[in-house]
Amino acid sequence: MKVKIVSNKRNEILKRNEIIFSVSHENSPTPSRLEVRRELARILKTDIERVYVRRMESTTGLLTAIGEAHVYDSLSQASQVEPKHIMRRNSPKTEG
Repeated sequence: MKVKIVSNKRNEILKRNEIIFSVSHENSPTPSRLEVRRELARILKTDIERVYVRRMESTTGLLTAIGEAHVYDSLSQASQVEPKHIMRRNSPKTEG
């Protein structure tokens, strides 16, 4: 899996960076949000708890996916702004 940042815009009002990325996943299925989130945190040299993948769409016929993520300045800012369903989608699945 190769993640490439296409666009990185700063939103000062919400204290976050708004990222557009592409994921190349040769010979493998579309990676999970958690895998992409981990890779974005590594590339951006930030804490994984501040990165939230908003959406990710695979391109039919190509082994790439385009997505959008938000990287917040702080975890408290993220919990105030980011919708609860997005926060749940970005957390590891629990058994049960």
